[in-house]
Amino acid sequence: MTPSSNGSAAGKSPEAPVHSPTRPVPGLRDCYEDPTVPVASGEARSLRQARMLADALGPAGPGRPAATVLDVGCGDGSAAATAARVLKGHRIVGVDWSQDALRRAAPRLSQVVRGELTGGGLPFASGSADAVLFSEVVEHLVDPDSALDELHRVLRPGGHLMLSTPNLAAWYNRGLLLAGVQPVFSEVSLRHIHGRPGSQVVGHLRLYTARALREFVAASGFEVVTVAGAPFHGVPRPLRPLDRLACRLPSLASILLVHARKV
Repeated sequence: MTPSSNGSAAGKSPEAPVHSPTRPVPGLRDCYEDPTVPVASGEARSLRQARMLADALGPAGPGRPAATVLDVGCGDGSAAATAARVLKGHRIVGVDWSQDALRRAAPRLSQVVRGELTGGGLPFASGSADAVLFSEVVEHLVDPDSALDELHRVLRPGGHLMLSTPNLAAWYNRGLLLAGVQPVFSEVSLRHIHGRPGSQVVGHLRLYTARALREFVAASGFEVVTVAGAPFHGVPRPLRPLDRLACRLPSLASILLVHARKV
């Protein structure tokens, strides 16, 4: 999967690279800063998430001011740029801890800001955001509880959280586990892939099922409005129709999309 659905994730607590006398050993920061690491789960996921948020916010116009949307973990800005096509009239701010990611995002977004979910937190006042896009970031976090606390802080009462993350219980992972194969999206090493399909190490630390994600978000001070599914572009082409079909039952989908509101 990706360092975020959008790219390298704001507020991840990357480990410092560990060095041996003979060769450097990659750490999480190296993984997230590597421009060759895939930075999105596909445009289909970005569009589905953006449309969910557009339905929640409504159109900007007379009597309805533009909403401030923070894309936390914006990476190279590609997913936010996709969302901007749907969220016309609303203000999207890209946020990431990686200066390299922000340089790549700047041509795509009107505003980018460096921020983290750890330490000093995000550089925004409490209650200043109408919505937060948090796309495929949570699976990279050492402390996801504190991260959601910070997102809760910057959102206004009733503000929208749009969170996406890979599904541990995706339809193909259920079959792989029965066969004794490591699930897709899971990581056992920062150096190499072991025991699962795929060839790219992407630094996933946590994985969620639909039930676990719903409970986790609710425990963080949010009301879960809906849980939906989205396809994953890495599914082999012959199986993609089945992957799209699985989206009808989110607990089987490749990617989980959660819409929640701050309470």
